[in-house]
Formats: sequence, structure tokens, C-alpha cells
Amino acid sequence: MSDFDSLPVWPVQDRFLELHSRWLTLIGEHLLDGEGNLLEYWRVEKADSVIVLPIQDDCLIVLPPTYRPGLGQATIDFPGGRLLNGHPPHAAATTILCRELGIEPEAIKQMTPLNVQGWAVNSSFSNQKLYSFVAALHGARQAAAKSARTYPITAEGVQMLLQELTCLQCRAVLLEWWLISSPGASIG
Repeated sequence: MSDFDSLPVWPVQDRFLELHSRWLTLIGEHLLDGEGNLLEYWRVEKADSVIVLPIQDDCLIVLPPTYRPGLGQATIDFPGGRLLNGHPPHAAATTILCRELGIEPEAIKQMTPLNVQGWAVNSSFSNQKLYSFVAALHGARQAAAKSARTYPITAEGVQMLLQELTCLQCRAVLLEWWLISSPGASIG
């Protein structure tokens, strides 16, 4: 038993708002904290995410820059998307990779999960899980659109990618993969 198991659960007193859209559910609730204070909490529930780190010919592949309205700029990312209810993460990873890189499923040599349970992407306002995969692609095929970027699988290449990659979830996937695949490796 950890110290966390002994912490009290904050009961929900009432849910005063539940707004559903295709992309998310916005929830407003009153919770009673461990000291008896009534607190107002807002949170967003979204479908879980899947991110795929594609590798081909000893290079990491990222998508062409895409404009992000919330940031007001274009960013690079790994292929990713939402996990629909009832779909296994592995199947979603294959669909996402093929859709976003414009490849056929046969171009995927191997799809390996980095995490099986999904990492909690959770704060007091957001609640979802992130499933991540590494996809080894056949080198003989042109796997990515001509405007996709590649980075060599070296400490310098990973460091360069980290300098350009602003998506926190993509960075977490890259760093987890790097730590697992390169024991003792350092970045920068």
C-alpha cells in the first residue's frame, strides 16, 4: 500500500454542467475536499490518444509542419490521433500511420507498443490516456510524403528533433523510446 492509497476520495456533490461535442465533453462539478470545503472543478474528457513514432532507414520521420490554431503557428508532430471507443490501440496506430504518412499497411514491418496501459494525460482540467507505438517501416518503400522530415537516429539527431518538437506528448514518446532503445545514451 502506498501513501497515495490513504488519501481521501473527494466526493462529487453535484454536476452542474455536462456539454457534449464530437470532440470532447466539458464537465462542471462541485466536489467536497478532504477538509470539508466545497470546490468548483471544471474538466474536459476526450477520447484517448495514439501517437506513432515511425522509423525508416535509421531515421525518425515526422509529419510536415501543420498549423495549430491554439498555438497560432505551425508545428511538427509524429503521426497521431484519437482512439475511438471499442477500437484496440494497435489497430488505431496502424490506421493513423497509414492515413498520415500515405502508406499501405504492408509498408509496416513491425509495430511495437511503448506502453500497454496508456499513460495518464491528466490535470485538473483534462483527462485522457496516451498510447504510443514505434513503427519500423520497410526501407525499400517511400514511406512518407515528400514534405515529411527525417532525423537520423543518433544523439545529435534526437537532440535536433527535440529542439524543433513542441508537442509535449510527442516529446514524451520520443524520450521514452530513446531511453529504452539506447541504454546509457545521453541527449545534449
